[in-house]
Amino acid sequence: MESRNNASTVQPLETMNLSQKQNLHASHTDRLSDTAEVVREVSKKIGKTKVKWDNPRTVMVITKPGDVSLINMTRDLALWFMTTSKACQGVKVFVDEKLKNSRGFKYQKILQHYPQAKERLGFWTPELCALEPKMFDFIVTLGGDGTVLFASWLFQTYVPPVIPFHLGSLGFLTPFDFDKFDVYLTRVMESGMRVNLRGRLTCTVYRRVNTENHKKPSVKLRNVLRNPITGKIKIGDWCSPTTTKNQDKQHLKKFGEVDGEDYDHDEETDAHQSNLDDNTEDDFAEQRQIPCFTTIPVEKYQVINDLVVDRGPSPYMSLLELFGDDKHLTTVQADGLAISTPTGSTAYSLSANGSLTHPEIRATLITPICPHTLSFRPTLVPDSMELRICVPFNSRNTAWASFDGRGRIELKQGDHIKVTASKYSFPTVCKEDQATDWFNSLSKCLHWNKRQRQKSFAIVESNRGMDKSTPPTPKHTTSHHHGMSMTSMNQINTSRKKGLASNNHSRSSSPPLSQKKSPTEPSYTSSSDGLHDEVFAMFIEDDYKDDSEEEEDIEHVIETDFFGSDDSDDGSSVEDGFGGWTDQEIIKARFASKINQELELLSLSKSIK
Repeated sequence: MESRNNASTVQPLETMNLSQKQNLHASHTDRLSDTAEVVREVSKKIGKTKVKWDNPRTVMVITKPGDVSLINMTRDLALWFMTTSKACQGVKVFVDEKLKNSRGFKYQKILQHYPQAKERLGFWTPELCALEPKMFDFIVTLGGDGTVLFASWLFQTYVPPVIPFHLGSLGFLTPFDFDKFDVYLTRVMESGMRVNLRGRLTCTVYRRVNTENHKKPSVKLRNVLRNPITGKIKIGDWCSPTTTKNQDKQHLKKFGEVDGEDYDHDEETDAHQSNLDDNTEDDFAEQRQIPCFTTIPVEKYQVINDLVVDRGPSPYMSLLELFGDDKHLTTVQADGLAISTPTGSTAYSLSANGSLTHPEIRATLITPICPHTLSFRPTLVPDSMELRICVPFNSRNTAWASFDGRGRIELKQGDHIKVTASKYSFPTVCKEDQATDWFNSLSKCLHWNKRQRQKSFAIVESNRGMDKSTPPTPKHTTSHHHGMSMTSMNQINTSRKKGLASNNHSRSSSPPLSQKKSPTEPSYTSSSDGLHDEVFAMFIEDDYKDDSEEEEDIEHVIETDFFGSDDSDDGSSVEDGFGGWTDQEIIKARFASKINQELELLSLSKSIK
């Protein structure tokens, strides 16, 4: 009986009156508002949460390739982890494999003086990063912003927390100073740290598929009617194959566009539009034939800065179609288009007059590059919106795309890129907190809003008809007009009186004042008609403190006297420096890791059977 009574209390929506429906909708709206507030509070707590490792086991060091001076620093950092750090006892350090044979790294001498390095010093490769990204507890980067971007390029899925040290040029993403690396790393290990979860974008490249049977066209035309008033679109039948086959070459434009405007309507074409030419469809005045084709995803990239689609080496302006959530947003006629993250708002987007965006804001920046219009302004959209950048068939030239400045590919007519928010964020360790680090980087690297401070108003006091020996008396009206206190004016008058007295005392033994005064010195003249002296007072607030503070020298415990210039006993085969990993090597490593994963799954399935 109770279950029946409870079921009867639920009133169907059809039987509710208007007030009951309004109350129901209001309750649903309240729930949505409460949920949004909960999400906002959780986001705040995540940003303020400190992360601490209980017992880190592995650390990865990424060194800027090509910089010879960083090889010694990489070696010192690895030895510090293995011999000195109390917070990282037993940790294994992974450095770039290309440093193993570098003469500057001196790997053989490290093994001679530190036998434990054979077990605790390893070397990472792009294939290892792709296969086992979670094996590293955290990453230390030695370089600039490009080294941080390279870490994102290596880890296309899960990314360990990154501690970036400033050893590059700009250093917008690298707040830590390497001179105190032991202090910062010890503090991070013992006290924990705040992590800035920087959002990334997933860029999926779609290619137009050519049919296997070459007798069938890969692009088909379809009839479409559009109401110019309401914008409603009605899709009709496919165009006849004989229609497209018998089209004269003169109907196509010079660059071979396949678009509805490039075809003339003839009797045969109209015969295949019978389903659209009914009397009921008179409102659909615009008739077109649009190209339809099939695309498949072929490549996927995770970017932390931006996706840039530009015209490449072509002299022609790019023609791109921009879609948001499968709705056409606009046609881009510009040199290109930059789709950026908030982290990338200070990169290429900044050069194209894009807005500065805090990295904790979940948004996607759409910034045109040299648009050929006055009204195409940079735009921020929520990162939940799915963007598509398409190269239409009537584009004069192809487009080129780069992902964080790497992996540059060509987009042909019919290809497009889908951009969505990535589920793999890029965690970077904060020096202080998210907001402080970001604004400090703006001021330090970009000199954000730095200007000579405007001086305050001057106080000018005029004394007429007074004897030179008589000190001027401040007027209340003048002091009140300029907002200056009597105490300040008395101090000025006292100092002026002392100056006049010293001037009179030295006048007997010195040449006339007019012969030795400089143009910038104040002049005091006297005449029988009267005295006209001026006192100039200026109050300046020095808000800009000197940043050159003395820092204590850090003495490292590691003894590196044995790393001399004599390399005769070193078995290294490579001279100082290392070239780093190319994009082709990294892509091959990813492909090899995928093959290994598929082979493991195949062997596992066979063993189960």
